[in-house]
Amino acid sequence: MKNQKSHKTVLLCAVVALVIISGQVLAQPSSSRGPGRGLFGDWDLKIQFGEREMNSILSFSRNAEGELTAQLINFWGLSELQDVKFEEGKLSFVQVVRFGDNEFTSTFAGTIEEGALTGMLSSDRGESKVEGKRSQRMPRVVGNWNVKYTVGERERTSTLVIKADKEGALTADWQSERVQNEITDLNYERGQLTFTRKSKMGDREWESTFEGRIERGTDNLSGMLKSDQGEIEVKGERIGAPLIGTWKLEITSERGTRAQRLRVNGDLSALYGTIRIKKVNLEDDKVSFKTVQQFGEQTFETSFEGKLAESKLTGELTTSRGTRKVVGQKVVRSFRRRSTG
Repeated sequence: MKNQKSHKTVLLCAVVALVIISGQVLAQPSSSRGPGRGLFGDWDLKIQFGEREMNSILSFSRNAEGELTAQLINFWGLSELQDVKFEEGKLSFVQVVRFGDNEFTSTFAGTIEEGALTGMLSSDRGESKVEGKRSQRMPRVVGNWNVKYTVGERERTSTLVIKADKEGALTADWQSERVQNEITDLNYERGQLTFTRKSKMGDREWESTFEGRIERGTDNLSGMLKSDQGEIEVKGERIGAPLIGTWKLEITSERGTRAQRLRVNGDLSALYGTIRIKKVNLEDDKVSFKTVQQFGEQTFETSFEGKLAESKLTGELTTSRGTRKVVGQKVVRSFRRRSTG
């Protein structure tokens, strides 16, 4: 009997110890559980050059082997960084920039703590202070959705427009030719979308609820509208899906070729380098955008016109300095996780 009690006591202590250890492991900072965790995505940087400040984007990802990679993106172009390391909150990398026959090397050393990035970018020309914070990500559900559903024997088509404000709060508009709709109680989390729809047509009013999700790895939305009259299956496709995503551009002029990034959001707003674009136009396979930048008293206009075909973007970029050829390839993230054994 004594032995049985002793075995139970030992077993209970072992279980408690295992729970405590597991909790400690889970509670450790992301940097201590493996390089790069909590790091991936874009960071908005401000780099001090004397009295001037340059806005840049530091973007972290993994390559096909699962190794940490990074790009530094600014008004001038995109640089693939070298020797990228992130351990115990400490970040370092090397940047090599080429202008014609000239090559310039800079090294960065800094830290990431509590969502803030700080450090120094050093070269033979001196040091530049760097400060940054994580870029706010646009929720995946944001954009225009072409939704189809059947009422009785008739197939209906509407447009579901979902927007996000600067704080990330979501609003929606269900656009229909004959029915007035108001969307409330909108919630989106981990691919799951829910909302309440209040509808009015003439003197008739009714309310329905929607529960659905964005199918993983696709631009398709599926779910059910439920009301007192029953359930209706809803299928949706994202408008502009072939263009939405990240593009790596090669821009060629008489001076040579440089790389740049175009990131098109779900609502067809975009970032060309660090320049914000209100909307990228897509009509059939034709793509265009225009942006105007103000530097002091000078105004610079940039416009693009091109075509989209099979994950490839080709066209011409026009500025006050002339016209340049553009060839872009859509970035598809594909990597295997690093082995922990």
